Amino acid sequence: MPFWQLILGAALAYLLGSIPFGLVLTRLAGLGDIRQIGSGNIGATNVLRTGRKGLAAATLLLDLGKGAAAVLIGAGLAPEMAIAAAIGVTLGHMFPAWLRFKGGKGVATAGGVLLALSWPVGAAAFATWLLVAAISRYSSLAALAACVLAPGYALLFTTIDRAAVVGLVAILVIIRHRENIRRLLSGEESKIKLSGSAAG
Repeated sequence: MPFWQLILGAALAYLLGSIPFGLVLTRLAGLGDIRQIGSGNIGATNVLRTGRKGLAAATLLLDLGKGAAAVLIGAGLAPEMAIAAAIGVTLGHMFPAWLRFKGGKGVATAGGVLLALSWPVGAAAFATWLLVAAISRYSSLAALAACVLAPGYALLFTTIDRAAVVGLVAILVIIRHRENIRRLLSGEESKIKLSGSAAG
C-alpha cells in the first residue's frame, strides 16, 4: 500500500478519534463544559464526576467504539492500514485540533483499538484494569497496569508488528497519565467513588 494512503488513513482516523464525546454529551445534557469540572478531562471518568452514570457509560462506549471502528475499517482495506488507523485514532482522542490539542487520556479509545487489533489482547487488558481498579480503587493505576501488561499480552496473542503498535499506544496512554503518576506517588490521587461521583 502506498505511503500516502497510510498517511491519509491515519489522518481520517485522527478526525474520528478527535470527536470529544464526553464534551458533546455533557453539553447536550445541560451540564456545561466538562473541562471546567474535576480534572478537566473529557473522558468517561471525569464525566462520572458529574454524578451522571449514564452519561459516563455512554462516553465510555462511544470512545471505545471510535477506537474499534477506526481499526476495523482500516483492517478492511489492508493490515497496515489497521496499524495506521490505530495510531491515528489514539492521537486524535488525546490531541484534538479543535480543542487546542487538549483531549482525553485515551484509555477507552485505546481499549477499543486493542479489541479490534486482537480481542484476546483487549479482553486481557480489560481484565487487568478491572482487577487493579477493584483492589486499589484508582482508575489511573488500573489504566497504567493495563498499559504496562498489554504489550506482553500482544506478544502472546498476536504478531510482532501488532505487538509493537500495542506498545506504542500503551506508551502514549502512559505519557498522558504523567500527572496521575505524580499524584499517585505523592498520595494525592483521587479514588473511584461510584456513589455520586468518581475520580481517577
